[in-house]
Amino acid sequence: MSLPIEDVLDALTGAILQDGRAVLQAPPGAGKTTRVPLALLPHVTGRIVMLEPRRLAARAAAERMAETLGEPVGRTVGYRIRGEAKVTDATRIEVVTEGILTRRLQTDPELTGIGCVIFDEFHERSLTADLGLALTLEVREALRPDLALLVMSATLDAGPVAALMGDAPVVTSAGRAHPVESRWLDVPVPKGQRFEAAMADLVARAVKESAGGVLAFLPGEAEIRRVAGMLDLPHCEIRPLYGALPFAEQRAAIAPSPGRKVVLATSIAETSLTIEDVRVVVDGGLARRARFDPGSGMTRLVTERASRAEAAQRAGRAGRVAPGVAWKLWTKGADGALPAHPPAEIEAADLTGLALELALWGDPEGQALPFLTPPPAGALEEARDLLHGLGALEDGGITGHGRRLAAMPLHPRLAHMLAVAGREAATLAALLADRDILRGRGADLTLRVRALADPAAFGLGRGAVARVSQEARRLRRIAGDDLRLTPAQHAALAYPDRVGLRRTGDAPRWLLSGGKGAKMDEADALAGERLLVVTDTDGHPREATIRQAIAISEAELRAIHGNWIGWVDLCAWSRREGRVRLRRQERFGAIVLDDRIWADAPEGPVARAMLDGVRELGLRPSAEAARFLARVRLLGLFDTDEAALLDSAETWLLPFLGGIRSAEEWRRFDLLPALRARLDYSEAQRLDTEAPGAFLTPLGRKIPIDYASEQPEISVRVQEMFGVTRHPAVAGRPLKVTLLSPAGRPVQVTDDLPGFWAGSYADVRRDMRARYPKHPWPEDPREADPTLRRKSRK
Repeated sequence: MSLPIEDVLDALTGAILQDGRAVLQAPPGAGKTTRVPLALLPHVTGRIVMLEPRRLAARAAAERMAETLGEPVGRTVGYRIRGEAKVTDATRIEVVTEGILTRRLQTDPELTGIGCVIFDEFHERSLTADLGLALTLEVREALRPDLALLVMSATLDAGPVAALMGDAPVVTSAGRAHPVESRWLDVPVPKGQRFEAAMADLVARAVKESAGGVLAFLPGEAEIRRVAGMLDLPHCEIRPLYGALPFAEQRAAIAPSPGRKVVLATSIAETSLTIEDVRVVVDGGLARRARFDPGSGMTRLVTERASRAEAAQRAGRAGRVAPGVAWKLWTKGADGALPAHPPAEIEAADLTGLALELALWGDPEGQALPFLTPPPAGALEEARDLLHGLGALEDGGITGHGRRLAAMPLHPRLAHMLAVAGREAATLAALLADRDILRGRGADLTLRVRALADPAAFGLGRGAVARVSQEARRLRRIAGDDLRLTPAQHAALAYPDRVGLRRTGDAPRWLLSGGKGAKMDEADALAGERLLVVTDTDGHPREATIRQAIAISEAELRAIHGNWIGWVDLCAWSRREGRVRLRRQERFGAIVLDDRIWADAPEGPVARAMLDGVRELGLRPSAEAARFLARVRLLGLFDTDEAALLDSAETWLLPFLGGIRSAEEWRRFDLLPALRARLDYSEAQRLDTEAPGAFLTPLGRKIPIDYASEQPEISVRVQEMFGVTRHPAVAGRPLKVTLLSPAGRPVQVTDDLPGFWAGSYADVRRDMRARYPKHPWPEDPREADPTLRRKSRK
């Protein structure tokens, strides 16, 4: 059957022959996966390696090309995926999953015997594809200018990729093999209706109103199972299709069916696969993506709206072999709100594996490699920190242990576990690398180990555990010698940052050694355990819900991580306790295994911790200290704003905090000596001369001067100022004087005492003599002696 891609094969071949590189844009169903490698074969010296994002797609593409040649797989066309290979010395086209190319590049950077590398479905922007392209571009630049390079995509914007490849020519294939009609909802799904119910209704409608096989896109396995349970289609064969499904069941889903078939699939069916009897697509409009939080070191699966590019890919599945229909679980008006493209995996994924590959390549920070999207610096730094903790990196460079981890087909955590613990850890490594075989049936990892040994006892079919058991056997062959460790110790080797210590209280909550929190359902069998190794969570950045864990004893933890357990002296201000907290703690990361009072803490650290408390509590100056600050402010000797004082508190306050350890003691602390000490001798002399703290009355009494208002002032009894003929002043300004009656009530405010004596004093005298006849009220106060006594008795 003629396919649209054939119209551009000559142009594509010419671009590869002339430039050695090209970008091919071809819509879904154009035939690029199976026709392009065969078209290039006569023009390439050496082997063609084509990358596919998924094992099922790699296998299916190789089988289809071999069928076109009338040969068995493994002769001219073969494939290589994790744990399986069908290639011979005669193989010229090798279809591989993306990680296979990375391993080959790391062991043989010249790609000996390979003449062309093809990146298929590059629009998916997987992390391994981005890394593989960056490495291959560097190899072509430095070692293999003859290496042909082709990037193929259905929906990717070709411009940036072509520019990254040195302005590679872009070849575009127009049109699908067959037209696809899009059908949207007339109104949005009602808010109260569950997604699965709405999807089941739309699938049933599509079956009723359209002809041919149906391919429905759902975000995950759980949704597939729920929708399958809701469908009542007695004349249809309902087939699930997702990555964790055994290969035999995956093949059955894509194989032609004698009757009408409904395939409920994840994004695994978006690209590369041709399900020959499918004429109808039902798109739920959702996609499940892994989001890595570098702050928590955890990956969280989130369900998001699919992008327009993904929707176009899905719709294209309906037009592979005949005209089709694409039903969409959203309105036509909602199309514009969809994002244009999904995010590149490198922007949101766990970068630990990437960081290890970069270190092995000799570019730990990835700055020299031509990435289409550079790895985020923060996430890459977190990844390197973990690798340092695993012993894979040292001083930024890869160690011998790191090289061993990179050679293993596992996440570096699990590779470290397998490398250290040996063959006995293979079962746990295989379990942790795969989907949970007992999802929703408690968190205990030991149950999973037992289920592998006896699936029937846990209600599991042999197929449910066959893939994990097969992987465990494969890992045993590459593991080292056994150390005779427990499964809990195996887990702790892989997850040293997720050893959890139960918090106080009844609720099952743990603090993890990496500093994050985790919780568990109260009914779980592990809810009462003091120490856990948490191997899987929902990834919540604040307090994650534990999905898988294993109990570990303190003795088991000390046996493998004793070098990382040590005593820490804690001297810090506790806001909750309102005092300096002095403890000696034995810690493993953020968790405290033993906690004691630090009785002999030196005063220096205690004072610094108390200063943190002062900054929280505020200075709280006494009335006398406040007057001192007002005097300083008047002369501008230093900045008296509280924020400025606290900023510089190490220099003037810290030396005076000895013995102060609590908020209660701080409330009784006299701030004035510390404030005075800020002034040198000349400044102190100037302050006492120009802005004295008190006014000396004629009777020798010191009355505090209030500097808080705009004009310094005092309050004093009228009789105590008799005989004063010159108005007092401070800092070159008249002092505001409030004159008081014998009862202490204001009778006059003045900044011109001689003027008051000569003027309004007569009126005050007349009024005061009637009220206070026992006190002296002379006619001329300027000539009278100051007094605080009453008139003498005659």
